[in-house]
This record gives sequence, C-alpha cells and structure tokens, in this order.
Amino acid sequence: MRNSDPGAPGAPGGGRTPYRVCFVCTGNICRSPMAEAVFRAHAAEAGLAELVEASSAGTGGWHAGDGADSRTVAVLTAAGYVHEHVARQFRYDWFERLDLVIALDEGHLRDLRGLAPGPEHTRKVRLLRSYAPGAGGDPHDLDVPDPYYGGPEGFEECLALVEEAVPGLLEEVRAALGRTDDGDGAALR
Repeated sequence: MRNSDPGAPGAPGGGRTPYRVCFVCTGNICRSPMAEAVFRAHAAEAGLAELVEASSAGTGGWHAGDGADSRTVAVLTAAGYVHEHVARQFRYDWFERLDLVIALDEGHLRDLRGLAPGPEHTRKVRLLRSYAPGAGGDPHDLDVPDPYYGGPEGFEECLALVEEAVPGLLEEVRAALGRTDDGDGAALR
C-alpha cells in the first residue's frame, strides 16, 4: 500500500483507485499514526494494498516533522505492525483528493467538519469507532481516548479500540471499490 501525500491527484467519490483514507487526531503522533498502521496492515492482508492509500495527520501542527510517540511505536512493534511516520497537520485542500477522513474523537470530527470547504467534503468525515461492532449513540462513546498524558496502558487501549473498528472501515472501503468478500476475508475481483 502506498503511503503518499494526499496532495497527489485523487479520485474522490469512491470506486476508483487509489482509494484515499486519512486518519486524523490532535498532533499526529499517537492515535492517527496507530490507526494508519493498523488499517494499512489490514488492507494488505485483504489484498487491497495496491488499491488503497492510507495517511494520517493532526488537527494541529505542534508536532509537524516529528516521528510517532515512542509509546505508539512500542505498542505497534509489540503487536507486529510496521510503521514509519512523520507528523504533519491536516490541510483543508486535501479534502478534494481524499475519499474518507477518519477522525479519532468527536473534537476532531467537529474540527474537520468545520474545516471542510463544502457539504460534499463534510460527508467524507467519519469517526473511526463508528465502524466498531455495535457502534452508535453518543459520539463521545465513539472516541478513541488520547493516551498522550498517561502510561503504556492507554496506548494499549488505543490499539485495541483501533483494531476493533478497522475491519468495519475496511468493509466500507471494499464496498466503495466494488470488491466482494468470499467469506474467508479474501477479496474477489
């Protein structure tokens, strides 16, 4: 799967490739790089690596140019995920080229929808945990809590919540690409 800048020409609206998904948290050093790594691994496992581009960004630029938080890297590595990361800030002009913008909590969802240049762009913004089994109700219940100010257990919880939601997100991407599933998780053409 390619990991490129969403600034490259894209195909918004689904069905065409590459299908571009950008995960967004606050500073782009904890939650969104974790979600990007997990999604990328699941897409590759599903045979969609050449059809999907995953990226991540933060609503703020405080950490732009930094790598992922060392605790994020440790949790990803321990779980077998490979990830190289340089933090960056989300830009409103990316909406045109992205198919989905995945917020990690309700605050990010609100910020991103406020940044969207039009209603067609606002519709692209979703909460990651809205794809988790049984999701619904209060948007705050769908937040992936920010682990930054806590210990390693917060990063482990973050990973568990991301891993729970990514399969549902992947199913939406698969449907947008016009792919079906053979029941064993393998994509059919």
